[in-house]
Amino acid sequence: MLIAFNKLYLSDSNVRKTRSDADDAQLSADIEARGLLQNLIVTKGKKRGTFAVIAGGRRLRAIEMIVERGAWSAETEIECKLIDGKEAEAGEVSLAENFQRVGMSPAEECRAFLHFITEGNDVAAVAQRFGLTQRFVEGRLRLANLAEPIFAALAAGDITLDHAKAYASTTCHDTQLRTYEQYRYGYNVSAEAIRRAVASTGLSGASAIALLVGEDAYAAAGGRIERDLFSESSDDCWIDPDIARQLAAAKMEAEAARLAAEMGLAWIAPVAGTNSWTARSEMGVHPVRLPPAPISADAQARIAAIEARLDEINDLYEQAEAEGADKGTDWDALETEYDALNDERQALKNPVAELPDEWRSQVGRFLILANDGTMVLQDEYFSEARLRFEQSDDGNLVVTSEESPDRGSGSHTGSGPAKPAHKPEAVAPGGDKPISARLFDELAVQRRNVLGASLLADPGLALDYAIFAMCDTGWDSAGTTIRAPRADDPVHDAPAGLAETLIAEAGDALDKRWQEPREPADRFLAFRALDDDAKAAWLAFAVAGSLEAKKGHSSEYHPIHAVLGGLLDVDVAALWRPTSENFFDRIPKGACLAALADVGGSELTGRYAASKKHELSASCQKLFSGDAIVEPEIRERAIAWLPEAMKFATGAAAAIEDDVNDTDPDEQDADDALIPDTDLVDDPASAAAIDDDTTAAEEAVLTA
Repeated sequence: MLIAFNKLYLSDSNVRKTRSDADDAQLSADIEARGLLQNLIVTKGKKRGTFAVIAGGRRLRAIEMIVERGAWSAETEIECKLIDGKEAEAGEVSLAENFQRVGMSPAEECRAFLHFITEGNDVAAVAQRFGLTQRFVEGRLRLANLAEPIFAALAAGDITLDHAKAYASTTCHDTQLRTYEQYRYGYNVSAEAIRRAVASTGLSGASAIALLVGEDAYAAAGGRIERDLFSESSDDCWIDPDIARQLAAAKMEAEAARLAAEMGLAWIAPVAGTNSWTARSEMGVHPVRLPPAPISADAQARIAAIEARLDEINDLYEQAEAEGADKGTDWDALETEYDALNDERQALKNPVAELPDEWRSQVGRFLILANDGTMVLQDEYFSEARLRFEQSDDGNLVVTSEESPDRGSGSHTGSGPAKPAHKPEAVAPGGDKPISARLFDELAVQRRNVLGASLLADPGLALDYAIFAMCDTGWDSAGTTIRAPRADDPVHDAPAGLAETLIAEAGDALDKRWQEPREPADRFLAFRALDDDAKAAWLAFAVAGSLEAKKGHSSEYHPIHAVLGGLLDVDVAALWRPTSENFFDRIPKGACLAALADVGGSELTGRYAASKKHELSASCQKLFSGDAIVEPEIRERAIAWLPEAMKFATGAAAAIEDDVNDTDPDEQDADDALIPDTDLVDDPASAAAIDDDTTAAEEAVLTA
């Protein structure tokens, strides 16, 4: 029977409660184009002349959308099937109508859309008639044109729709089938893994190189793009990556040449990537540490004014502690001011270092790509020569350079490294043409695996190679991913101390004769000729220089460093003492007094409580270095005192110590009984042996 739309409403007995506006809009477009293909099922409503829809709620909402946009009137008659029955029976009918419905399979959808297109319809018309996006229709058509074995697997349910979309991210049947044969028998293979394998021969449209070049320039140069119709457009595959890389190289080389001329530097090296780590190693360049900039007279005056104001704020705090807080004082504002002034003082005391003019013709920088495709000039300077600065007797800075060994024709000049020519190993039999890049890559991987399998049988050679790779700073790559580059410190102008001097002296004492040959193979053979002690010294020096100061950008240490410190029994106080420059100038007055309280209690704190902040800092430096005249026990504690940030008894080391301390008392007593009291041993040799055994036991605990 025909019932006017404005006489219909959705029954509470309708079992479908979820809804999707997007799906309803799609159905609305389809009903408007072809009319209602399936009747609504209704019962008589409570109000005379109205009818409740118990099956067909989505169709009712879709028709409501048509009426709202004015395509149909509210009096339009809708084909309905009237059922008599109670409300419970009406709910049963609604459940049966929804539950027994079987949707089309993805393969059937693909064939249906392909049928409409072959009948003479275009994609836009089909999308409009079904209320779909053109991209959705194009995606189903792409699936319909999958290589036959893959489409058959989709139709049979052997692969999911997501897997089929991943294979269809390329139109090349050879690529589809090659990837399908690779993954068809794999267990729990993800669609993303298939998509990556399909795209591995191309370049992602979201890559930094693609964003730098731009789609228009790439297409104008003959580059082809394969749209991934099942994901965002940024995941499209550029199937001529060499064209994109050539365009990117030309663009970056031009910018590098412009910057080098503008800044007067020896070179700017363009790197078509988001970091320059590999390029630095391949070029064999050294980071340049800039001489510290002098503090101007204006800056010194400002520092003095800041310190006077900081002393005033400290006095206010001390007065409040002694007499009670002043309710009229804004302590939050004072604390904010104190922090801001302290930061300003540190910035003034550490002015930005500038590149000496005499180094400008020897140094360069790297031009890299950001993730958004913009070119970024890195801040650090690098040089083939080892550049140094020293302070002369009259206080002036003297800059020097130590030339690197002659690198011959491979030496880097200009705005970037030279492009390699085809090597004999990349030429096909007969010597006329090079083999394809893909074949060379495959052979290279297989050759590498043969070498790796053979190297397993000679751990000694493998160790020599690993140490060499960590220590070699030559121009050419060492042929391995093993590296021990200098750590990228969070600051490059931290105050130097005895530890830095010891590391530098160790580096100067290393046997460097093996570095003289130009070719890496010759350098490796020369390195192998070193004795074991020399190799071990190089290994220790490389590892020492590779240590990271902290975890990324956080204020947290690496727990493994605490373990190393415990195993080494590091005596930090012997290598580092707190000074005004490296510590006391950088903390509030109250913190300085707390440090004094740690070593001398309230009596020692009282001696310095009235001092101004800069006076207190100088006194602390003298006291904690052991130069102050104080009681012997205070001096002993002061020269051993360390702030928490310089201790190694943290993290994993503390956990190990806790495990040892948590030993059951009975078990501990038993263990103690096994260790003789050294006070009862008259023989010094026996006592020494016991000490050695005890040390070995402690090391065993730490190792465990």
